[in-house]
Amino acid sequence: MTTPQIAIIDYGAGNLRSVAKAYERLGYTPRIITSASDVLKADVVILPGVGAASDTMSNLRRMGLVKPIKEFISQGKPFFGVCMGMQILFSTSEEGEEECLGVVPGRVRKLPESLKVPHMGWNQLEQVIAHPIFDGIPNRAHFYFVHSYYCEPLSSSVAAAVTEYSIPFCSLLVQGNLVGTQFHPEKSGELGLKLYDNFIRFTMGTSLWR
Repeated sequence: MTTPQIAIIDYGAGNLRSVAKAYERLGYTPRIITSASDVLKADVVILPGVGAASDTMSNLRRMGLVKPIKEFISQGKPFFGVCMGMQILFSTSEEGEEECLGVVPGRVRKLPESLKVPHMGWNQLEQVIAHPIFDGIPNRAHFYFVHSYYCEPLSSSVAAAVTEYSIPFCSLLVQGNLVGTQFHPEKSGELGLKLYDNFIRFTMGTSLWR
């Protein structure tokens, strides 16, 4: 059967190979891409990310990827942002007052200085809405986090899961065919792989793929 063309954007971030290997373990053949034209040709786009919002946005602008990413998302195609790849979907970030993609209304804020930052290690996802992305994933399951900033969406309706780290924050968002995780599914064992597979099946339609 036909399988989706999965593209992972390489803009100089560090963890794209681990994301690619996760999808290879699931039986897919992802492509690592760098060009605007390849973004628009893909069925599914994944934007991994580590580091600073300013560096990420600077690299995306330099490579001419901002417009095609926003166009891809506006067409309702499946898009997955991981960690920094989720944060830059928002309007702005307190990290340098950076203007981001503005696809999800809201702001990225710094974790309180009273906490140990970065928030690193395993933490729970409290599923606050029923959604196919959680198929086969127990509520309050643990996933792996590494971050110093958190997302604050303008509308709580996009927050499919929240995580408590002294304060509650949106750890998984869903907006149409757009999914974002503050945690790293590729570092979260079998449940992380399950979530990645659920994303493909949810956004592409189980009966049409694989």
